[in-house]
Amino acid sequence: MGAAVEIDLPYCFTPRHYQIPVFVAREQGKKRLMLVWHRRAGKEKSLINLVAGEMLDRVGTYFYFFPTYAQAKKAIWDGKDKSGFPFRGHFPKELIAATHATELKITYKNGSIFQLVGTDNIDSVMSTNPIGVVFAEYSLQDPSGWDYIRPILRENGGWAAFDFTPRGKNHAFKLYEMAKNNPDWFVSRLTIRDTGALTDEDIEAERREGVSEEMIQQEYFVSFAGVMEGAYYGRQLAKAETEGRMSKTSIFDESVGVETWWDIGIGDAMAIWFTQTVGREVRIINYVENSGETLAWYAKELNRQPYTYISHNGPHDINKRDVGSGGSERPLSTADVGEALGIKFRDVPMLGVDEGINAVRAFLPRCVFDLSPPRHPDGVDSTKWGVERGVFALQSYHHEWDEKKKIFKSYPAHDWASHGADAFRYLAVGHKITRLKRAAQEEDRGHAVSSEEANDGWMGS
Repeated sequence: MGAAVEIDLPYCFTPRHYQIPVFVAREQGKKRLMLVWHRRAGKEKSLINLVAGEMLDRVGTYFYFFPTYAQAKKAIWDGKDKSGFPFRGHFPKELIAATHATELKITYKNGSIFQLVGTDNIDSVMSTNPIGVVFAEYSLQDPSGWDYIRPILRENGGWAAFDFTPRGKNHAFKLYEMAKNNPDWFVSRLTIRDTGALTDEDIEAERREGVSEEMIQQEYFVSFAGVMEGAYYGRQLAKAETEGRMSKTSIFDESVGVETWWDIGIGDAMAIWFTQTVGREVRIINYVENSGETLAWYAKELNRQPYTYISHNGPHDINKRDVGSGGSERPLSTADVGEALGIKFRDVPMLGVDEGINAVRAFLPRCVFDLSPPRHPDGVDSTKWGVERGVFALQSYHHEWDEKKKIFKSYPAHDWASHGADAFRYLAVGHKITRLKRAAQEEDRGHAVSSEEANDGWMGS
């Protein structure tokens, strides 16, 4: 690759036989690359070296995205391969003008910039113009990161690479299904049988150490079957799909009122589910998630939808949050601000996270999800709308992983999926409370209520 300094690139790296096609694909002009490789196949080693060379060929900004800043720092900035060679060592010192440890940034003497970024903080790269990006561990990332970057690369002729091992049929699987039949994409899916990088003995050692068979199939045989290991709702959502409750056509009924269920983010993402209830069936008809916007933005966008709202529901502390006075002499709660905007909130009673998760598991069998193209008026950013995005969040909501003990912790990881999952937890809990109140009212009127109607399998039922 062309350079003023006599340095052979890739630097301190000899690609294995199965890694070479990645470099050939870029030399042939492929602008979309996907590496669905087994664990320890050298995905990051290959792509770091690809980026290091690209920075000489075309001066510009190159982002290397991980799910979080902490993961990026650990895996690449501070990371080393099995021989102890640092990943950052593949950027030749002779080419480097400066390094910035806090920003995880390397600047070449020719002006090119390499930076590690967590997609949990995608706003940090707003107003930038990258010409090359890598999405590492994409199956664990917030898919909105690619939604944001894609039009930029389309405009400036940039390229993007994705690497991951499967985590069920989530957003990464959807992208893979599109890419494998698209001639504009280079797609490589490799198991240990293809690479020879690991042996059967290595896999047996993993089994002896307690790694589940489902994880082994995903990690080493790149299987999309099953669900994400450690996911709270994976099996319930998979069952919804097999039972035909993931509808590709619209299930919205104009004659039925709509309820909304909110996770209120102050200085964070805000997520809202839209539902209709028909008998015992709960139809999940829309979802929106955004960040950096006031309640006024949501009120405006909700009013642009073709819905007749019958209730808006938020977390138990919706009356306690100080969201700013808005010109008033006293602090206002979210409920106060909402009411001024025409959104009269009902609060969902507080329930422990574990109990709320159990409520969701009991509630999901009643749900039908509308995966048709999102209903949104002209001018609304379509990437923020649609049930599919919310389903991806539910699929990805998982236990925190203890890296030292190699076990899942008892509480949820807080990442991009948390907002949609929290809002859905309020939906499950609030819907149950509403049904219990309705059942009590019916009994007061002398109407018999079946145990099935009043009981959804949680809260001691």
